[in-house]
Amino acid sequence: MELVWATEQFVIGGQSYPGFPILLNDNMESLIPANEFFRSYLLRGAIGSNRSWPCVGRALYDFLSFLQAHELDWKDVDRGEAKTLIAAYRDYSKAECGLAIATIRQRIHYICQFYAYALSRGWVNRLPFTVEDRRSNRAKGFLAHVDASSGSVSANDLMPKKQQHLPKFLNLSQIKLLLGVIKNHHHKILIRLALKTGLRREELATFPLAYVFDPKAKGITERNVKITLNPYDGTGMRTKGQKVRDIYVSSEFWQEIANYVRLYRGERSSLTGNEAKTLFVNQMGQHYSGDGKGIERIVRDWGKKANLKAHPHMLRHTYATHTLAMLQRSKGDVDPLVFLQRQLGHSSIETTSIYLHLVNEIADEAVLDYDRELNDSIEFP
Repeated sequence: MELVWATEQFVIGGQSYPGFPILLNDNMESLIPANEFFRSYLLRGAIGSNRSWPCVGRALYDFLSFLQAHELDWKDVDRGEAKTLIAAYRDYSKAECGLAIATIRQRIHYICQFYAYALSRGWVNRLPFTVEDRRSNRAKGFLAHVDASSGSVSANDLMPKKQQHLPKFLNLSQIKLLLGVIKNHHHKILIRLALKTGLRREELATFPLAYVFDPKAKGITERNVKITLNPYDGTGMRTKGQKVRDIYVSSEFWQEIANYVRLYRGERSSLTGNEAKTLFVNQMGQHYSGDGKGIERIVRDWGKKANLKAHPHMLRHTYATHTLAMLQRSKGDVDPLVFLQRQLGHSSIETTSIYLHLVNEIADEAVLDYDRELNDSIEFP
């Protein structure tokens, strides 16, 4: 019997969920334990974005296919072998398939969640893994004095140790080189907004035109303006996990955004009969679809022209690294890491702390000077 992995349009309570994973056998019959787990795990909101749901389906499909190919039963948690089923799959994924550690970790996480659900349903009598304490190299934050973890974190014993790859970012000369080759007004303002705010690709693609205003016309004299990214305000704004957050942008650059809308955006938006609600539109005058994949291509293509490897998330890393370095040197009243966490929309400050390692590795002061061409000094309200 071969397994078939697919997605379906799942509807519950009048709510439609496209791309919902489903496992079938070769007779197209439902693999009930796995599919019950999908409904329990995904519909309770364990993963914020349904675009990530297929990852859960893929993890379980690969694991169960591996077991089937080796004539193993997923319920055999008390097998006499020294290596558990999940450990065997982990080692196979690394040695035979050559999967990245990050991919293996993600899949094992979902597989372990499946077994936790199976235990709750009485399908297995125990979990095929245990939890152990591991030393953490995480950076100490502003709550270090009340942290009782002693630098350790809990992890299941099957999880391969996480490899820390520092994110890549552009230095100042590379940023100037990138911006210097861009001749398209629409592309340049988009990339500059990414460099000045750290917005994700999807956030750039769905950034609403309704958020744009003319600071001078409103008599705004503050150095920075606060923009609230709200997925629930009816503008079409989308953020990761649909979380509301505020970002701060210099009023000088926001004036440039307003000028861009007045002088350039109209020529594109007029190409279609339906006025797009997004700030940025493609060459057909329509909003960027597919969570901004067109923006990915734009950044990469201009990067190639500048002989650089660039992509939207690298622009986010660039903003974060230089902004954190600047805030650390300014010695203001606001904790730099906390501000950056909120600006980027990270759920955990541990995610933001990765940029501390990048800042510490920067030796050239010229790289640290993310000057006013790219990032005006931030003053806090």
